[in-house]
Amino acid sequence: MKKTILSLLVLSSVAQSSEYVDLINTSSAIVDQIDKGIKLVGAAQEYGHHGDALSDGTVSSTAHISSEQLEAYNSALSNISTYQPFGDLQAVLEEKAYTELDMLEEAVGVFTDVVVDMIAVQEVAEKAETAASPQEEADVQTFVVENEEMLTITQEEVETYNQSIDDIETHANTASAFLAVAGNEQAVEFLEQGIENANTTAEQTNIFYNAESQWVAMGYNTTRNLTAVYLNGQDFGLDLYVSEADILAVGSESEFYQTGPTAQNYNCFMFGTDCMEL
Repeated sequence: MKKTILSLLVLSSVAQSSEYVDLINTSSAIVDQIDKGIKLVGAAQEYGHHGDALSDGTVSSTAHISSEQLEAYNSALSNISTYQPFGDLQAVLEEKAYTELDMLEEAVGVFTDVVVDMIAVQEVAEKAETAASPQEEADVQTFVVENEEMLTITQEEVETYNQSIDDIETHANTASAFLAVAGNEQAVEFLEQGIENANTTAEQTNIFYNAESQWVAMGYNTTRNLTAVYLNGQDFGLDLYVSEADILAVGSESEFYQTGPTAQNYNCFMFGTDCMEL
């Protein structure tokens, strides 16, 4: 669904630009016919009055304006009302958000793979925590000794895990920032005014989220200025930042967490046994 929406956004952007191109092409086609017609009339006046030339009687038809040309031109006139000369900022923001979501999903895939590689540590923890007698502790010791190679976590796996977590947070925040601004009518109008003032288009601006400044900003090729929308409550009711506790609470209720190894148990995650009802 996400990729379908992105494709529609791209197509919408192309359609917007084609409306102006259609107006150019269809009006120019009729002007070309009128230009030819004026030339033919001029020539007819010359040779008609001087009696020194003839056509074969069909040249005038080459200057006719066809019904197809007329329909195309009038259609272009109607469609130009929806043309956006400064670009479609909302579509650009949404497209950038879905690009970030694609990268988010890639990072989630990396995270999931490395968690599967490391999750045997949970089996160790579960066995160690539930051991209630010296014999059971000895059984845990035997299990660890016999499976040490499988249970060992490498530095490379840890680095991959850490980096994937960072990437996921970055892409999720960026996507959320773009979608929040795109969904705020006042913020979109404010940024659109900046685009008009710089006499450029949404597609030609550099739109980015800056976590340190806590804003979505636009930079222009024509000026050194930035137009920015804050996401920390300063602008247009956009107060997006939440606490770590809030984030973990949402995560605890997510399907990704509820179907994961730590919310269930090792056997459920790896083998589909001993699972708890959600």
